[in-house]
Amino acid sequence: MLTINFNKDAKAPLKILFLGAHSDDIEIGCGGTILKLAKQYKKNLEIVWVVFSAQDEREREALKSANSFLKDVEQKRIITFKHRDGFFPFTAIEIKESFESIKKNFSPDIVFTHYRNDRHQDHRLISDLTWNTFRNHLIFEYEIPKYDGDFGSPNFFVALDEKICKKRNDFIIKHFQTQKEKHWLTKETLLSVLRLRGIESGRSSRYAEGFYCRKIAL
Repeated sequence: MLTINFNKDAKAPLKILFLGAHSDDIEIGCGGTILKLAKQYKKNLEIVWVVFSAQDEREREALKSANSFLKDVEQKRIITFKHRDGFFPFTAIEIKESFESIKKNFSPDIVFTHYRNDRHQDHRLISDLTWNTFRNHLIFEYEIPKYDGDFGSPNFFVALDEKICKKRNDFIIKHFQTQKEKHWLTKETLLSVLRLRGIESGRSSRYAEGFYCRKIAL
């Protein structure tokens, strides 16, 4: 299997944009990758983290969680919007304006967003607007486990060690107490997805996060 190394220069800055519809999406979709990048790049990482629907307690959760995941990242900006949860397709104009405001102030090397075939209407709109807004960027789509059964077959994997997996899952359970009654938000669910993607990745690591990369130029 061909391995792509994005460390073109250990001292070169890497700018990454993380986009999530809801307060816990980024963490569930690519939290392990974030922790790995933070450890690997340290001072040379610049991150903008955006949550489009974060109100009241959900906003407080989002900020605490983001700051935990980005603790070792010096250059970071966490942005929260208050778009109505569950109604994104009906407020698309306002959300598109939010995208334009992000684009004016940050030009990322990599963008992480929702999986295009995600059946949650909010997730899907964020994915569509990502591709509409960032046309000349490397985009990775992450996945969220839920009852819809909309998982696909990722074609890009980030191998994770057990320590990072545990840290990721502990942070998610700790910070999102408003979601603790959701039957799917358990450490067992979170770890099982990482284990499955670890098998599919074909690497020696037992765990991995899977992504969908639709366009890549070498």
